[in-house]
Amino acid sequence: MHISHDDIVELEFPELLAQIAPLAYSPQTAERILHLRPLDKAGAIDSLTKTTEYLTSIESNNIIPFHEFPDLSAELQVLPIENYRLDAEGFIKIKSVTQQVGRLKKFFPLFEPAFPSLLAQIEQVEFHKEIVTLIDDVFNRFGEIKNEASVNLRSIRQEISNASKAIQQNFSRALSQYSQGDLLDDIRETIIEDQRVLAVKSGFKKRVPGRILGVSKTGSITYIQPESVLKHYFRLRESKEEEKKETDRILRNLTAEMATYHGNLILYQSYLLQLDLIRAKALFAHSIGGVLPKINNHRTLRLKNAYHPLLYLSNLHEKKTVFPQSLTLTAENRILCISGPNAGGKSITLKTVGLLQLMIQSGILVPVHPKSEMFFFEKIMTDIGDNQSIENHLSTYSSRLKKMSGIIREADADTLLLIDEFGTGSDPELGGALAESFLEYFYRKNAFAIITTHYSNIKILIEQLPHAQNAAMLFDEHSLEPLYKLEVGQAGSSFTFEVAEKNKIPAPIIHSARKKVERDVVNLDKTIVKLQQEKFEVEKLKQNLEETKLSQSEKRNNLQRLNEQLEQKLYNFQKLYEEEHRKLQFGNKIETFIRDYTEGKSRKDVVKEFVKLLEQEKYKKSDIDKDRSKQLQIVKRKITQQLKKSDVQEKIQQTNKQLETAKASERSLWIKPGQRVRIEGSTSVGTIEKVERNKVVINYGTFKTTIGSDKIERI
Repeated sequence: MHISHDDIVELEFPELLAQIAPLAYSPQTAERILHLRPLDKAGAIDSLTKTTEYLTSIESNNIIPFHEFPDLSAELQVLPIENYRLDAEGFIKIKSVTQQVGRLKKFFPLFEPAFPSLLAQIEQVEFHKEIVTLIDDVFNRFGEIKNEASVNLRSIRQEISNASKAIQQNFSRALSQYSQGDLLDDIRETIIEDQRVLAVKSGFKKRVPGRILGVSKTGSITYIQPESVLKHYFRLRESKEEEKKETDRILRNLTAEMATYHGNLILYQSYLLQLDLIRAKALFAHSIGGVLPKINNHRTLRLKNAYHPLLYLSNLHEKKTVFPQSLTLTAENRILCISGPNAGGKSITLKTVGLLQLMIQSGILVPVHPKSEMFFFEKIMTDIGDNQSIENHLSTYSSRLKKMSGIIREADADTLLLIDEFGTGSDPELGGALAESFLEYFYRKNAFAIITTHYSNIKILIEQLPHAQNAAMLFDEHSLEPLYKLEVGQAGSSFTFEVAEKNKIPAPIIHSARKKVERDVVNLDKTIVKLQQEKFEVEKLKQNLEETKLSQSEKRNNLQRLNEQLEQKLYNFQKLYEEEHRKLQFGNKIETFIRDYTEGKSRKDVVKEFVKLLEQEKYKKSDIDKDRSKQLQIVKRKITQQLKKSDVQEKIQQTNKQLETAKASERSLWIKPGQRVRIEGSTSVGTIEKVERNKVVINYGTFKTTIGSDKIERI
């Protein structure tokens, strides 16, 4: 991911990292946190997943057994040196780190469903219990070398113990002996060079054999180590020298054994530092209500109830209200232009989006609603705040143009642009025109962008672009106080004159200013109303096309029904013709029978022919009845379907009439001053200022418009 240092600073990412760093155990981890930067997508998702799992353990009280651990950096540097000897503290640190890894190796498999990613991470670390065993064989729980560390050491320490005991016994006898002769001072004894000595009166020092170790400041007392103690003292000193050599040998051997696990210890240290980083991120997420939103592969950014984390913590500390923001950017709606009065929260909204994007791409959970969605950008480019360069003698406008030049060179479809006060710093008309061209360029590049502006021409251009949308930071028109709420779908007013009145600017000056801009405001009103009407006409045309399509479909169905009816009539006429023809033929045959009978043909033959004819007619009649029965069934089915369609259509018409009546009744209830509405087919939102019969006056902040009440819809 590409993002410059200046952009990172503008988005206050270093301040955020400074809040996370103190939560780490290790100074190394804290330093690493301060230098965190966005990761590749796979690395960021891996870190986010592990942080989420650790956060789950914090919130569920299923605490992971991970505690403060020592830094092995110094020990790991010298451990491979041949014949090197670590001190006792170094071994205790190695043992502590190894035990931490051992506890975690036992813990995570027990809770695999809750910590799958953290388990997979620890499974890559090979644990060697022998490290702890070897150290425990040498050191006791207080970090002291045990007598059992070697046979020789045990023997030497036994000699030391015996010598110490003999010294104490012989000194006690000498103290008792010389106390009786009044040879000792009142203090009797003292400690010199960590040895007990007799406090002998200087006048009797020759009567006490031994080694003189000193004299008091006044010279009245001579400090003598009794002769009976000396040989045991020298034996003790020799044994301690032997002990020192033996412990040195033991520690060198243990160091050499630890050196064989040098690679494992490096891995242990690295693992604990990584887990320390994850823990610090999880603790920070816990403090700000951080979650892992859905990470999209497609280009959809949908933030719901998103907080600026630093502002959240600051307001929480000062017990102030925190206002979240919600917005959406997609491939079909990739540019958002925020307008509204100063100090209304426009810049904070920009910084919130930018900072949350940096956090998620750096593996840090973000304070948003869990149903939020984010995706990864290749570049984040910002222009927020006053960029005047004293060092380079550049004005604010020149500095911003220089930065814009860099943005233009780099911006593409994988870029998120965050630009505050878009186009300001020069002549409003000329600067606005240049800003308009910048915006059109970014639009053609398919870049994602959130910009803030006071320029009306930018707001109008946004309305004309299909994949861009206006938004406003809401402002209380009566108290003139910001509401810190983002409303997508309408351009916001800067409330220039209203704020001026609140700040006690003389009324004549404000009135004069209003007159000067009256013509421009009217032109703006006409332009935006025209745009809204055009949108409405497009929607109306679309609706008409749908209705025409339905009408053509209905006509086609009617023609099909008419064709079926004509075919049926033709079929009926054909049947009628055949029936009449059959009857005519039957009559002709009867006439033939009568003529044959009158001409002398036998009655029996005539009857036989007649019966034969009757049988033939009976067979034909049976076939006709079957055909007619089938035809009647078809007709019955079609009539039933037509009746059902007629009933449904009649019911639909009745329902539509009822809905229209209810809609008109409802409309009369909410069409009143103060109701927020928009023109059908438009995305711009305004407020009803006045209701006049069937028309309403809508206030859009920078202009007003009048339209029929049946052309608006409630928000």
